[in-house]
Amino acid sequence: MTEPTPTDVKPPNTISLRAPSKYLADPSKSTTTTGGPFVSPPLEWLWRTWAVTHSTLSMWRSARNVRITYKPYKPESGKPVANDNLVEYEKKSGKGGVKRVEGVERPSAKIPGAWTWRGKGLLAIASSHWEILGWGERPLLGGVGDMGEGVERWVVTWFAPTLFTQEGVDIYSDRKEGLSKETVDGIIKALKDLKDAPKVVELVEKHMQEVEISLPWKEGK
Repeated sequence: MTEPTPTDVKPPNTISLRAPSKYLADPSKSTTTTGGPFVSPPLEWLWRTWAVTHSTLSMWRSARNVRITYKPYKPESGKPVANDNLVEYEKKSGKGGVKRVEGVERPSAKIPGAWTWRGKGLLAIASSHWEILGWGERPLLGGVGDMGEGVERWVVTWFAPTLFTQEGVDIYSDRKEGLSKETVDGIIKALKDLKDAPKVVELVEKHMQEVEISLPWKEGK
């Protein structure tokens, strides 16, 4: 079983990504686009609200202010630490309230930085697999972020295809207004350098789009 990353691991300050596990001969020993080993983020670093700023997934084309909140799920004896996952978004038209999708996700036993999500309530029959391809922190140039204290945090996630959705890639920011252009450009370049995953490169080239952000966010219940 993969062990959680120690909390004292420093976030990378350069942009480097790994290919999704399905494209690798040995997913437990993945390397990044800069040649170094992939290290998954500490759970404490991941536990916050992230704005989805860019995506290849068509389901976000009619949405705005998409955000995902990770927090620790109640401990279960003998089981690995799980995340409580809350997705919130608004209709692009601005009409209506905040839509919510709730789930619980547990870490993969073999792949670092990979998770199996299962919905709550009526969505308990739905499940999906997702992986962190890269993460890090970069200094903000010319201003202090409302959440980053002069630093912007970013994550790139990959979602395996399901019965209802195609394979996809999302880019997250810990800042409500999104990432700086410099960081986005660096992430897109790194995605296009994933030579082990030509399908991901094609997805990015053909389908990566900005997800609309219109502040302030509407608040859910």
